[in-house]
Parts: sequence; C-alpha cells; structure tokens
Amino acid sequence: MRHAQSVKASRSITFCYNASDINTERNEPMSSLQTIQRMMVEQFDLKLEDLSPDAQLESLGLDSLSVIEFMFNLEDELKVKLPDERVELKTIQDVANVVDRIIAEQKGSAQ
Repeated sequence: MRHAQSVKASRSITFCYNASDINTERNEPMSSLQTIQRMMVEQFDLKLEDLSPDAQLESLGLDSLSVIEFMFNLEDELKVKLPDERVELKTIQDVANVVDRIIAEQKGSAQ
C-alpha cells in the first residue's frame, strides 16, 4: 500500500507521494492535461466544462487525500513513477505541469 509522507491541506494542497524513480514506456507525444481532465471526469464524476486548466482543485471538492489517490491513478494510467518530493498543487494545470516535467525528465534520461 502506498502512503504519502506528508499531507497538508489548506488553501493549497501540498503532499509528498512515493516512488523511487521515473519510469515510462510511452514514446509518443501526449497531452497530459487532456488525460488528467478525462480521468477527473471518470474518477470524481465531474463535468468536463468545469475542468479548465486554472480550475482550483479545492473548489472542485478535491481534498488532499483525493489528490494523492488521483496521482497514484495517474502513475498507473501513464506508466510513470512520480518521485518523492513535496509538490504544491492548487490547479489542474499544476497537476499537468508536474506530470509533463516528469515525462520530459524521463525522456531526457532515456537518450
């Protein structure tokens, strides 16, 4: 079972998620924002029109534990491993930025 090392909920959501390395088998370009939006519709029963990049996670009804669970589901969906680090996530775009950074780092290390 995965456990977050740190969870702090306030106006923003700060958490640390567990993973030991970055790993992906995806070689094709992807739109993490669209994937994140699709998964949020499915996982949280939200409406796509409410999921603009600047939508606040807290205003969508997502608490810190929901976000952590979602990030683990993103790992599974995108075949990535998110590193241990504190990440402040306030918006959907913040989530996309983290995922895009990890994918870019992985592609850079694979070359």
